Amino acid sequence: MDEIVMDRAVLAATEALLDGLGHSGREGVIGTPKRVAKFWAEFLSPEPFEFTTFEGDGADQMVVQLAIPFYSVCEHHLLPFFGVASVGYVPSGRIVGLSKLARAVQWYARRPQNQERITEQVADLLMDKLTPAGVGVQLRARHLCMEMRGVRAAGVETVTTAVRGVFREDAAARGEFLAAVRG
Repeated sequence: MDEIVMDRAVLAATEALLDGLGHSGREGVIGTPKRVAKFWAEFLSPEPFEFTTFEGDGADQMVVQLAIPFYSVCEHHLLPFFGVASVGYVPSGRIVGLSKLARAVQWYARRPQNQERITEQVADLLMDKLTPAGVGVQLRARHLCMEMRGVRAAGVETVTTAVRGVFREDAAARGEFLAAVRG
């Protein structure tokens, strides 16, 4: 769907939502449909990036990036979930520009999603683009769909982990990754 059509659809839907909730026409919501359309256009448009890799020059030890912030929207309730990701890999000939680990997390998070899928997608991307000896990805997130509705369990963190290669096959390597993630 092109951006102009999406903006019009989001504007109309937001106006209908406010009207349905009995809040259309109030001073405080004047301009809200435009702001909502702008948010969704920005949120659903993560910056494209090239997954650049470099010769590893013999690097073969674990590389871990901790506390990568991310924001997403639960595909079941369209409510935010947010947290931090930790991404690690063991190079096998190629290394990646470090900013690409954060960009990969943000790329997959910027759409209606679920946490489990983001975790798996980042791990699969690294395996595909780097062909490393192993990959580990862990996401820790709070879900407003759990905090604001239903069980109303404020502050609960959900942790998802995906491991590939040596991190899946070797308990010691997996333990080293998980220890690094715990700090």
